[in-house]
Amino acid sequence: MPEKYLENCLYFTVNKLSRVISKMAEESFRPTGITPTHGFMMMLVNDKPGISQSELAEELHMTPSTITRFVDKLVVKGLAERKVQGKMSHIHPTQAGTEIQTDLEKAWKALYRTYSSLLGEEEGKALTKATHLAAGQLES
Repeated sequence: MPEKYLENCLYFTVNKLSRVISKMAEESFRPTGITPTHGFMMMLVNDKPGISQSELAEELHMTPSTITRFVDKLVVKGLAERKVQGKMSHIHPTQAGTEIQTDLEKAWKALYRTYSSLLGEEEGKALTKATHLAAGQLES
């Protein structure tokens, strides 16, 4: 009977999915030397040099204090630099940060291939879309 509760519990199911996909992402991003979250943050910084920390927080759905810690790590690794203008911090890629972009894209594609091979490509896309839409609705 407890299995039935767990199978029908969105909280438990989403957390289980998160643990599984996190392991896959960590494996895919391992060759880059940074975590998947740092990798996605770095891709945003490369895509929009000068992005503000508040924009990063909004894009990644993370708190400003978490963004600060993640940016600090990218700065220490020499991948990004913080430029302060008034009260706003803007994040720019360093040369090393720009150079890692290809590896980050390869890692992202490897992650996609891994879960697509298990779920099927269309099912993976449908699950991603449904999860994104549900998160948006629940966040409101």
